[in-house]
Amino acid sequence: MSLPLTRDYKETVLEDMRRNPGFRAAMLREGVDALLCGELNIGKEVLRDYVNTTMGFEALAKEIGIPSKSLMRMLGRAGNPQISNLLAIIGALQRHAGIELHVAGETKRAKLRKSRARVAQSAAAPAGFADPGRSFRRKA
Repeated sequence: MSLPLTRDYKETVLEDMRRNPGFRAAMLREGVDALLCGELNIGKEVLRDYVNTTMGFEALAKEIGIPSKSLMRMLGRAGNPQISNLLAIIGALQRHAGIELHVAGETKRAKLRKSRARVAQSAAAPAGFADPGRSFRRKA
């Protein structure tokens, strides 16, 4: 008896991006949202996958005037893109997708991060010691 073949999660996501324009737009938003929340590695990985499944690095390079190999390095694991290059990439991807992204208030990811931080802080510190700047006084 053989086990059924399973597909890699990343392959499944990339195939969904190829087939579903709404999913592609959502992935672009997620990549930018991750960058705005300080999750640089996640944001770069999502943008790299987005470029690979949509316009490709060669077309992106022509659009913004940066060599494709440089773009691949920027969005790679060790990449550290300058903000001007990152904004050029995001702008080109928005134009190619025919969408316009806007920053509006606090993102869901930022709210979730704050919520998790509060839970972690309250779980780690006993009552009365949650605020290290406040002195603890015993009630008589």
